Amino acid sequence: MIFDCHTHTKFSADSEMLASDAIKKAENLNLGIIFTEHFDYDVPGEYDFTFDPKKYFAEYKNIRGEKIRLGVEVGLRKSAREINKNFIASADFDMVIGSIHLVDDFDIYYPEFFAGKDKNTAYKKYFAAMIEETSAEDFDVLGHIDYICRSAPYENPALDYENFKSEIDEVLKIIVEREKILELNTRRLDKKSAPDELLPIYRQYKNLGGKFITIGSDAHKVESVGNYFKTALNFAEELNLTPVTFRNRQIELCE
Repeated sequence: MIFDCHTHTKFSADSEMLASDAIKKAENLNLGIIFTEHFDYDVPGEYDFTFDPKKYFAEYKNIRGEKIRLGVEVGLRKSAREINKNFIASADFDMVIGSIHLVDDFDIYYPEFFAGKDKNTAYKKYFAAMIEETSAEDFDVLGHIDYICRSAPYENPALDYENFKSEIDEVLKIIVEREKILELNTRRLDKKSAPDELLPIYRQYKNLGGKFITIGSDAHKVESVGNYFKTALNFAEELNLTPVTFRNRQIELCE
């Protein structure tokens, strides 16, 4: 069974999706699902991107099983390394996604990070943080390598592999050497150009020894669960990358 390995329910500050609704949608699509609630410590702004793992597991323990897993998406950040480490160790997560959401203590979803920076400067800062944190932190899956493109204010926000090849290659080498997994996040696959944009990155991941990917919708609303999975599966098949999921932080093939 294919899993939607990246979803957010009401335990994430920016989501009100109910687990029951997400599960029903996944069942209708014949998908398993992993809830990966946000844990980003001390994020500036209106949201508190943390949650109580005891409450999370207490509320969802009765639904956890073969098709439903409990994970977390941790914001990789130098100033939060020890806090992240302790949080991950505090609960029996099935999967840990590591993502770069903040760079230089700015949330890159908002314009403040990009102010006064051209695209080259902003993207290189993003990848420098990714290189540093993927080398140092505990996680299973690197989330949405193209996250910065979502809100970048440039005329062409696309992640041009050739322009950032050395930085991206360094990230991919770390992922492969540390036996981590690269996520294929489907959020931007609504754009026809996105698969072509991502193809050279994932081909290089394959060339460097990567074998597996997780597929995740990054759903915060029920209508987004399982979005663009046909496109993602065709993408994986083209590159001969095998979709996987996790249970108790152990990799499982999706069959």
